[in-house]
Amino acid sequence: MIEIPTGLPAELVPLSWLVGVWEGSGVIDYTVGDESITHEFGQRVSFSHDGLPHLNYTSYSWLIPPTDDAGEPIGQPTPLVTETGYWQLARPLLDADPGPGMLPRVGGVPFHRAEAVETLRNVDGGFDIQVNLVHPGGIAELYLGQVKGPRIDLATDAVVRSAGAKEYSGATRLYGLVDNHLLWAWDIAALGQELRTHASARLAKVE
Repeated sequence: MIEIPTGLPAELVPLSWLVGVWEGSGVIDYTVGDESITHEFGQRVSFSHDGLPHLNYTSYSWLIPPTDDAGEPIGQPTPLVTETGYWQLARPLLDADPGPGMLPRVGGVPFHRAEAVETLRNVDGGFDIQVNLVHPGGIAELYLGQVKGPRIDLATDAVVRSAGAKEYSGATRLYGLVDNHLLWAWDIAALGQELRTHASARLAKVE
């Protein structure tokens, strides 16, 4: 059963099952040419809200060290990557939305009632969403997709890279709530490769 957090803006109800802190493990499995890159990793993900019509997202992951014959880890976990960003319904912004920059809203809060949010459903019965993510390696991504019940499908609409960033041209991501766990899969096109399997994980809610 999905519980809607207290104070959640009506516009975020379709994404409410994401809210919280999730932790678990997954596997990196990516092939570059003849080389297969495989690692197990741990991850901690947070989705929160601050009263505005978007979810704040952060992700921190680390490489899990291999174990010896007795099952004891060899070495310490190694920091891997972080991400930060915003998740929200995709719709035209109105005068009643804040911005651009620091400009305040004009008028009342748009889509503050469930009935108004329902008008945003797409022809598939879900809601169009957009996700902005930033990586510390000089890459920013804009994903477009949809949330339909406890499932989210995303694909990059734009990728921005700094001059020194590694080659990365696109991605898709799939998220789902299965048996009260957050499952995700991430395919990427990078390092001269076409879109292919990259990583997946299973996370449990810890907060």
